[in-house]
Amino acid sequence: ISPVPPYSREQPIFTTRAHVFQIDPSTKKNWVPASKQAVTVSYFYDSTRNSYRIISVDGAKVIINSTITPNMTFTKTSQKFGQWADSRANTVFGLGFPSEQQLTKFAEKFQEVKEAAKLARDRSQEKIETSSNHSQESGRETPSSTRASSVNGTDDEKASHGGPAEAHLKSENDKLKIALAQSSSNVKKWETELQSLRESNARLSTALQESAASIEHWKKQFSACKEENDQLRGKIEELEEQCNEINKEKERNAQLSRRLQELETELQDKELELEELRKQGEIIPELMSECESVSEQLQAAEKKNKDLEEKVRTLRTEVEDSKHRQTNLKTELKNFLDVLDGKIDELHDFRQGLSKLGVDN
Repeated sequence: ISPVPPYSREQPIFTTRAHVFQIDPSTKKNWVPASKQAVTVSYFYDSTRNSYRIISVDGAKVIINSTITPNMTFTKTSQKFGQWADSRANTVFGLGFPSEQQLTKFAEKFQEVKEAAKLARDRSQEKIETSSNHSQESGRETPSSTRASSVNGTDDEKASHGGPAEAHLKSENDKLKIALAQSSSNVKKWETELQSLRESNARLSTALQESAASIEHWKKQFSACKEENDQLRGKIEELEEQCNEINKEKERNAQLSRRLQELETELQDKELELEELRKQGEIIPELMSECESVSEQLQAAEKKNKDLEEKVRTLRTEVEDSKHRQTNLKTELKNFLDVLDGKIDELHDFRQGLSKLGVDN
């Protein structure tokens, strides 16, 4: 079986692109990349063998050559990654897709191909059972035909006697010849299939050996790339730190520029104030004379203020005396009201007595 199937025999029925991985044969846990980048992954149908295969080629190297069987299962392990085990290749293949939709389409196609492979296997078993039944029938018919020929005599005797037994034997012999021809053709077909499978196994063994060698090579390259990647990360971190320092310096420069502009603005304002002060300095003599006159007026106002304060103190004393007199008057008025209330109560009692005396009379 050729790695890249000829289009006269196998035709692609579904094609997509994905990153291909294989399970690490030593640990059976880690994934080993089988391709540097996303490659074409296709389903192929072999009409001659009635089989389905998943094939992927990276340049001239075959990285996937997996025949689909009904026992296989495609498992989604994440939103963009899926895997299946191939017992014939003794490995597990993994595919990383650019999107979840492509993974879903690939999984659906895998299920369809698996069902088709199951139907093809069932049909093949039915054909094998039919062929075996024909062989058994032919094996059972051979002794009967021999017995018939011995019983009925030689060919000359059969020709002379004839009859229904001869026609029956002839039909049975024709059936036996057809069954033997079918069996021989099936045997040749199976021998061809076996030879092709042996050649395929030899090619697959060679491909596996090449894959193992390439895996070691890629492991070394991966380690070198990892070291280089670590170095580049360190350089990137250093550059990022330098960029951060540069950005901080730029921010400081911007702050200093803003501060310089503010100082220039303040300087201009101070110069304007200084100019105003100079103009005001020219009128200082006038202000001094005005200040002297204002001082005289202020002294006169202070004298008047002192007189007014004396008057205010006098008025406050009179007010306090007046308040004291009002307090005394209020006290006397209260006492008078109390006495008046007592007199009113006595008059009220006296009036009630007079009223009672008048009633008695």
